[in-house]
Amino acid sequence: MPHLNLAQHIHLNVSAALSEDIHDGDLTAQLIPEHTQARATVISRQKAMLCGTLWFEECFFSLDPNCEIHWVVQEGEVIQPNQQLCTVHGNARALLSAERSALNFLQVLSGTATLVRRYVEAVADTHAKIMDTRKTLPGLRIAQKYAVRIGGGRNQRFGLFDGVLIKENHIAAAGSIRAVLEQAFRITPPGIPIQIEVENMVQLDEALNAGARLILLDNFSLVDMHTAVTHAAKRAELEASGGITLDNVHLVAETGVDRISIGALTKDVAAIDLSMRFALQ
Repeated sequence: MPHLNLAQHIHLNVSAALSEDIHDGDLTAQLIPEHTQARATVISRQKAMLCGTLWFEECFFSLDPNCEIHWVVQEGEVIQPNQQLCTVHGNARALLSAERSALNFLQVLSGTATLVRRYVEAVADTHAKIMDTRKTLPGLRIAQKYAVRIGGGRNQRFGLFDGVLIKENHIAAAGSIRAVLEQAFRITPPGIPIQIEVENMVQLDEALNAGARLILLDNFSLVDMHTAVTHAAKRAELEASGGITLDNVHLVAETGVDRISIGALTKDVAAIDLSMRFALQ
């Protein structure tokens, strides 16, 4: 995790979410007597992979540090329709105020992990790794990249600061693939990955000859991917990207590429359906 540890990121995410939702007070929660206690139960409405329990818990603990949360299932487990996930006991006002933010985190991150798992399972009989991208929901990059790992995928760079990805505009500005790679090798700190994007076999050959060890095949056809793998002959790690879906990801993996990056994992998120039921005590 860059800069801050995971707990700090969770705190920042939750603080922003609660501030956005509650601002200077939950008007509706004030209808409940101040010291009333409540018990809430979270129920799943569909099959999914559970993810985001730490963000969920932080929402409630932020408003009621003494609340109690008991999970029936654990992070990364598959949940079924109409399955009870957890119970929450605490101050009724706090539970009602935290409900929406807590469910939002749990639904979105579970949706991300669930989609990633489908892609991972689709290529399980190959050596290809499913990779994420920087196409994340604003403010939730760390959370979504966490969900990618829970789903069995791999993280690429977290931002522009911890990895080099050379694209067509960088190449054009530098003058050539060799020139831009030589500059990257010269200025990039040790341990930082350097990847270059190529759009055809000519560029692939140029990148290999210039010493590239991590190459992104941008929108290559299946035939060209297979040709690229054969031509590279393990001189570089090859990553496929562009137009990859659940319908064709296995075909892409069968070409022999090492990595498959998919923006839809974190960009086109379908939140899972959850319900929280309250009972005053």
